[in-house]
Amino acid sequence: MSYRGLSALSAARVHRAALASSLFAATLMLIFIPLEHAFPQTVEPMRIGIIGTGRIGGALARHWVNAGHEVLVSSRHPEELESLAAELGPRARVGTPREAAAFGQVVLVSVPYAATPQIGRDYANELNGKVVLDTGNPIERRDGAMAREALAKGVGNASAEFLPGTRLVRAFNCIPAESLADEANRVPERIAIPLAGDDAEALRVAERLVRDAGLDPVVVGGLDRASDFELGKPLASRLMTAEEMRQLLAARR
Repeated sequence: MSYRGLSALSAARVHRAALASSLFAATLMLIFIPLEHAFPQTVEPMRIGIIGTGRIGGALARHWVNAGHEVLVSSRHPEELESLAAELGPRARVGTPREAAAFGQVVLVSVPYAATPQIGRDYANELNGKVVLDTGNPIERRDGAMAREALAKGVGNASAEFLPGTRLVRAFNCIPAESLADEANRVPERIAIPLAGDDAEALRVAERLVRDAGLDPVVVGGLDRASDFELGKPLASRLMTAEEMRQLLAARR
């Protein structure tokens, strides 16, 4: 082999050795760099205020804390929730409904439907401009004439009037509390949660929080389509997968 050929071969060997050394050094850096720096988080945890910490609100508080969010569970008698907050750990705290409305970047309103207008009046300043997830269902035998009126108007439209100034999404209203508590992250396929809202960004936030609760979101449409999953309607008739719900929606359109 000529001198020129030997030189080229040597240069190639040196190049390969240098490349291997660089790759080894990069691997060492990944090993010793803390994981959060090597793979930075792109989605920040959220602050979620919960007005009405009953079986639905309590189950969601547990799921969201487990997903890394901070929650403020509330009651007119906050001391009654101290044991729940202690169980949920350091990412949970207790307060009044007003404090929950002020605390949350997102606020879950999970109260008997007849209480919804008062929530909108009493905490209008705290809720203004925020994403609000409304789980309430108008039930005439419990809520009286206002329930009948809300159903005639469409629950999404009625809730929007009761909670003005909010970025409202109807969510979590047609899943039994025990299923919400016990069947999150169901396998092989998660339970679907229908959503309705007029604000695209609010719907994206709601979709994220549905997934973080171990469920699958299905956006049905605007608030006028929330009537599609009122209690007693086909979308609220049973627990479905997201694919089953989308097929049923397609058949109805």
